[in-house]
Amino acid sequence: MKALRWNELVNHVLEAAEEHQLWVPGDRIIVAVSGGPDSVAFLHIMHEISTRHVPLKLVCAHVHHGFRSESDEEAEMVGKMAAQLNIPFEWVKADIPSYMKLTGKGSQEAARDRRYAFLHEVADKYGAASIALAHHADDQAETVMLHLLRGSGLTGLSGMKFKRREKNVELIRPCLRINKTDLVEACNTQGFLYFNDASNSQRKYRRNAIRLDVLPYLGQYNGQLTPSLNRLAEIVGDEDDFMEQGAYDAYRCLVQVNGGRQTFEVPSFLKLHVALQRRLIKLILNYLPLDSDFVDFTRIETIRRKVIEPYAKTWSLDIGQTLACTREYDLVSFGLRTDVQDQSFEYRLVQWNGTYELSLREIDRYLRIVPMSPEDYLVPETADQAAFDADQLLMPLVVRSRLPGDTMKVMGLNGSKKVKNIFIDEKIPPSVRPRIPVVCDGAGNIVWLPGVRRSNIAPVKEDTSAILYMTVGNSAIQG
Repeated sequence: MKALRWNELVNHVLEAAEEHQLWVPGDRIIVAVSGGPDSVAFLHIMHEISTRHVPLKLVCAHVHHGFRSESDEEAEMVGKMAAQLNIPFEWVKADIPSYMKLTGKGSQEAARDRRYAFLHEVADKYGAASIALAHHADDQAETVMLHLLRGSGLTGLSGMKFKRREKNVELIRPCLRINKTDLVEACNTQGFLYFNDASNSQRKYRRNAIRLDVLPYLGQYNGQLTPSLNRLAEIVGDEDDFMEQGAYDAYRCLVQVNGGRQTFEVPSFLKLHVALQRRLIKLILNYLPLDSDFVDFTRIETIRRKVIEPYAKTWSLDIGQTLACTREYDLVSFGLRTDVQDQSFEYRLVQWNGTYELSLREIDRYLRIVPMSPEDYLVPETADQAAFDADQLLMPLVVRSRLPGDTMKVMGLNGSKKVKNIFIDEKIPPSVRPRIPVVCDGAGNIVWLPGVRRSNIAPVKEDTSAILYMTVGNSAIQG
């Protein structure tokens, strides 16, 4: 490759960074490097930018997924490359099979979860401003087509963003206008070593099938299909941002929040364009304690059509997961169903063999308990997961609804604290609190408030020999 061509790649990234404000001088950036040609070329581009154009502090991060025989060699290669560039290197060997068993997720989704979790851990360790990913124009075209086949709306068709905030750090993708062939050519002509992932040719993965079959087939009818899909993503992305801002403005003007319920007046809602009506309902649902994949077009449209019915003045619509949309004359409100607000329950878990899942039917949730050895231990990533020293945890466990006066010895604090005050400090909405189970040990001590905080009882230590790993989630409820 001529120097000009390499310079063009660098300039493309610099232009994208300036246009989308991806960084400022002095930023510390975690660069995700898999070992493939895309990320290898990207790391060298970022290195050149940091040494010749904008002073940036880079950290190279690599995840060893363990799926392929060459993964060890790949991790070693990325480490040597980072050392040659004088860039700090962080890597992890992820136990994807154990995580798949724990969560029930497929290999691709499980690998993605663990990869992003590690990248965020590294970002936290270094106090980084952003995580840089090597997604390129071909990846964007695949993403748009994948979302199109799923029937996505504008948000899905906008594809990946150049910049998106996640967990207090920016995910940045400066290469979205660069073709994969240019990145591969850069590696070949500049002499950068890289690995090819053989799994990319396996059509059992939908994204691979789109890349290998769907896009080439459609390319017969449009020789510029990838640029066209990328242009569609940029146009739709800007229009989606505009519509989203309109929805936020409508929310601020129309919606009142009181006691965990969100309410608006029907006459004001009817004045909105149908597109904003849908967006407003989606926004309200997103503020409720619902699974993200629970908020789909069918549910949104069912609610919207119910609201605009001219003659129905009083009704209640069950929207799933213990929540309801209710109309009382000219007021429509969203919140907890009245029949579950004061529902109590108690389950005693005396003994079980292997993984055990408790269905909490009263609140449409479940509690999963997985016994594991320290060798298989995964540090809980969210408040929906907790681990306990099994030998120090007094049995039987009791899972129940909250009671007046409940207190818990919170991890990291001296003494006990009222559960009510914990909810207030954690800003847990009143409408959400009835769906939070209370996990107690055999002495009646609260050991965990799933999704909120855990106690200081039975923590996992270096000398722990047996672990109980618990997770909580929402049951699959049909609306």
